[in-house]
Amino acid sequence: MVTAVRHLGPNWYASVMGTAAVATAGAALPLQLPGLRTTCAAVWALSLVLLVTLLAARALHWTHHRDQARAHLLDPATAPFYGCLAMALLAVGGGAVTVGRDWIGTGAAVALDAVLFGAGTVVGLAAAVAVPYLMAVRHRIEPSQATPVWLLPLVAPMVSAALGPLLVPHLPPGQARETMLLACFALFGLSLLATLLMLPLVFARLITGGPLPLALTPTLFLVLGPLGQSTTAVGSFADVAPGVVPGPYSGGFGVLAVLYGVPVMGFALLWSGLATAHVLRARRHGMGFAMTWWAFTFPVGTCVTGAAALGRHTGLVVYDGLAVGLYVVLVGAWAVAAVCTARGLLSGALLAAPRPARAVPLPATGRTTSGAVR
Repeated sequence: MVTAVRHLGPNWYASVMGTAAVATAGAALPLQLPGLRTTCAAVWALSLVLLVTLLAARALHWTHHRDQARAHLLDPATAPFYGCLAMALLAVGGGAVTVGRDWIGTGAAVALDAVLFGAGTVVGLAAAVAVPYLMAVRHRIEPSQATPVWLLPLVAPMVSAALGPLLVPHLPPGQARETMLLACFALFGLSLLATLLMLPLVFARLITGGPLPLALTPTLFLVLGPLGQSTTAVGSFADVAPGVVPGPYSGGFGVLAVLYGVPVMGFALLWSGLATAHVLRARRHGMGFAMTWWAFTFPVGTCVTGAAALGRHTGLVVYDGLAVGLYVVLVGAWAVAAVCTARGLLSGALLAAPRPARAVPLPATGRTTSGAVR
């Protein structure tokens, strides 16, 4: 077991995030299908088991393979995935309150969410500072290396912003509730501004540098994360604001939910079309399964909850239909990623050491006495 976890990176937390997203997004749907909530609760329980298992495995990794763990932090391609740890903690905690309470009770669900929300928020803020710092002072990065993976540590506080309001009704009335809500609003702001700084780098790389490498192409869906999650967040603020903040600000949150959420969801749909086109191209060029396929899950789940929030606050059926359609996509993507991951684990391929790149032999050339290539 100790040897098996040597190459277990922080990107594996994406499987927890994606599984929890299936549960929480399903609970947010405007439909009341028979058995849907029970199924969502079962999927949430699975995400909790996955989280505990991965936390134990990563503890073994840090204990017995510290050299590899440090190498991950110093690798600009791997370090941003530390944001996934925070989001996995937050996603499972939020799922406890939304659907897990059906199985473990409201009291236990709130207590579990409080612990995971606190830990996830601290880890997320640390990652949002530490990873960009390492990128600036320790990593050697070229503009051509920009990928949507760079967004991961910056999006983690937005997940806190979106899920923190679930705890507001369980806090004492008055100062505690208002402080919690405004703290989540502050997390929303810092994550949004940081994302707006980073996203142009990613888009410029895509336009000027050409398509991403095949294995990284699914990460284009990560851009949907801050878009869908921020739309979910403003909807959550509007849900809990009445009675928590003074009247004018309470109404302001309701206005923000619509005036912010509608255009951002529009851009999310535009980006999803662009990302899908790139993925289809990559598949035609031989893109195979990699753990990056989990990027098809959690970001899409945030768009489901964002669309459902817009449905609640606008009353428009079109957003309810969008939420349902995106959820079908989410479940299909999760099923494919889960099956392929299980297959890779059973074969040992996903836990094996990365294969070194093969050297490409240089073509034989003839040269003239002047040194020119013939």
